[in-house]
Amino acid sequence: MKPDDAGKFGFNVKGGADQSLPVLVSRVAPNTPADRCYPRLNEGDQVLLINGRDVSAMTHEQVVNFIRASRECHSGELVLTVKQNVYLGEDLEEPAFQYVPEDVPSSVSSVGVSGGQTAPLHESMLLLSEGLEAGSLVAQFEQLYRRKPGLAVTEARKQDNEKKNRYRDISPYDTTRVLLASAASGDYINASYVNMEIQGSGIVNRYIACQGPLAGTCADFWQMVWEQQSTLIVMLTTVVEQGRVKCHRYWPRVRDSVEFGRLQVTCLKEQETPGFAFREFTLINTENQDERHITHMQYLAWPDHGVPDDSTDFLDFVAQVRQARAGMVEPTIVHCSAGIGRTGVLILMETAQCLIEANEPVYPLDVVRSMRDQRAMMIQTASQYRFVCEAIQRVYSEGIVKPLAEYQQR
Repeated sequence: MKPDDAGKFGFNVKGGADQSLPVLVSRVAPNTPADRCYPRLNEGDQVLLINGRDVSAMTHEQVVNFIRASRECHSGELVLTVKQNVYLGEDLEEPAFQYVPEDVPSSVSSVGVSGGQTAPLHESMLLLSEGLEAGSLVAQFEQLYRRKPGLAVTEARKQDNEKKNRYRDISPYDTTRVLLASAASGDYINASYVNMEIQGSGIVNRYIACQGPLAGTCADFWQMVWEQQSTLIVMLTTVVEQGRVKCHRYWPRVRDSVEFGRLQVTCLKEQETPGFAFREFTLINTENQDERHITHMQYLAWPDHGVPDDSTDFLDFVAQVRQARAGMVEPTIVHCSAGIGRTGVLILMETAQCLIEANEPVYPLDVVRSMRDQRAMMIQTASQYRFVCEAIQRVYSEGIVKPLAEYQQR
């Protein structure tokens, strides 16, 4: 890694020979060289070598000085050899990282600590604003791994399952894929559990991110809805885009019913505007007449691989999704065509709004990393990432979403 313009790498270490402790990474500041390097430096990593030199006999001060001295070498690079995730316990008191921007961007200057926001959230928004203006935000996104290294996708590649994938290169990890318990065609569906923990609040937002159903996987899709006890489906694509089928129409017309195996879907109501469509379904198990009520929310005005011209309609849609999700413990099913691009944007946007409400800092790249650890390639393009980051900045700077009263004094 190379230092930033201030000459910092963005991480702390603890331990050393004088303390009879291994040299461990104790803190990594978000959006710094240590955070952006690949593979990423993590809290708990044990430092073995610094620029090829063994640190086992070095004191803590020698280690720190050696790291600082690497800034003066010809390349200016710091090369660490680490043993990953050795130790994560025993939080020692250390000074928190303090981000002080060169200039306060005018776009966020109207909202500050005096408005009830504590420093970490406000500082993260300043960092977000500067990254958007400088272009570094997108550059960091493009360096992030698209698939979590080491996670297998063997089930998706099996011959019987390949035909169930809409796109050959988009597969769920074996560890986070949704398994069907009683589908006639086997337990595979191209769908992944994506759970997003909101720090400081105790909230975990549960999603299932999946591809838009194919003609041959509609029964599997509804079987998943039934087994997961989901009552909300969020659809972020139209059925056909630019002459290509992006998702099979898996629901009936208003007041019609259609059967998928033992499950019968009836469309009770449909309301469509230029940007959205809202539907109400009943889902009945014909074997025992058990009945569920399903809400279907579809965003119509989002171009595939592109972004909306303006975030207003998108933020309105997210607000309505959040209202429908209030108090929900069952996973919300979210899909576009592949279940990674627009699906990832919606999950990132809701996660960011929840973090703002909890008065917690928002680091979009960390959220994307967490999503990609659960489903590969979440948020597909740099333009999608820039769009959602600009939308996050907007909801904060305009006060559309604010810290909730119970978190403001933290």
